[in-house]
Amino acid sequence: MEAKVISGGARFTTLPRSYVRPESDRPRLSEVSTFEHVPIIDIGCDDRSLVVRQIGDACRFYGFFQVINHGVSTEAVEKVQEVAAEFFRMPVEEKMKLYSEDPTKTMRLSTSFNVRKEKVHNWRDYLRLHCHPLEKYMEEWPANPPMFKEFVSKYCREVRGLGYRLEELISESLGLEKDTIRNILGEQGQHMAVNFYPPCPEPEFTYGLPGHTDPNALTILLQGLHVAGLQVLKDGEWVTIDPHPNAFVINIGDQLQALSNGMYKSVWHRAIEYADKPRMSIASFLCPSDNALISSPVVLLDNGRGPIYRDFTYAEYYKKFRSGNLDQEHCLELFKNQA
Repeated sequence: MEAKVISGGARFTTLPRSYVRPESDRPRLSEVSTFEHVPIIDIGCDDRSLVVRQIGDACRFYGFFQVINHGVSTEAVEKVQEVAAEFFRMPVEEKMKLYSEDPTKTMRLSTSFNVRKEKVHNWRDYLRLHCHPLEKYMEEWPANPPMFKEFVSKYCREVRGLGYRLEELISESLGLEKDTIRNILGEQGQHMAVNFYPPCPEPEFTYGLPGHTDPNALTILLQGLHVAGLQVLKDGEWVTIDPHPNAFVINIGDQLQALSNGMYKSVWHRAIEYADKPRMSIASFLCPSDNALISSPVVLLDNGRGPIYRDFTYAEYYKKFRSGNLDQEHCLELFKNQA
């Protein structure tokens, strides 16, 4: 089977061979428990110092957290979910007009991660969009469903605002001025992955996405309320993150780990499958500008060990990341200073 879209409407009774993971690299779902202590942070709280402290603890000890009272409207969330589901219900012939295996394209429907290079494919279809500046990229977005551009652009604007608020809080949690991180990251790009995971005949043998860290600065994930598909690596064990009502999951990306001089952790995470039900998620990524120099502020180097990572531009980093597979060794390791 070729790695074309798997959301064509047909139910698979067996897993195609190109999706079967080696025995040593399977999710072992029966061994995974639900994580009961996910930090859930009310960022609408009036006590900013409390929020800053909670975010600092979550970034340091977990690398992820969920936020509520986040300022993204219920309407924007509901509409983007509706139109995303409508997109994936379209006839496969219509969707295939947008299909591409070129990871450099700024708008494409694809499956897996890097179809041309990976040895085993991943059980998901996704629509990848560039979202900032909207005026530049909206025109190439899908024309169908008819409300797609309107609903998705509204959601993108609100999520970007949330991302900026979070970066300010993260900056303060490191003891920096609130604008420090945004100034380092420059005019940030914004991407979106609308992920669809059809029912999988043998979920024990494959992934929607294998374990990886995000190469960007910050990921804002709308997991969907009814099906838990996100798992994170905590203390060497994979644990499931149950969705929380009206919450986003926030992942620290590689750039914030580097910028914080390793104080904050870019969390390893993966997406798993279900045999009896489809699943959707919408991930939004804030990325440094290509020429942003990722370098730890001097105040974060006063720990007796100096900078863990050498300075690099985001363009340099992403080129390395894209040249490998998603589940390769942590790309950030390639940028460590030699002891």
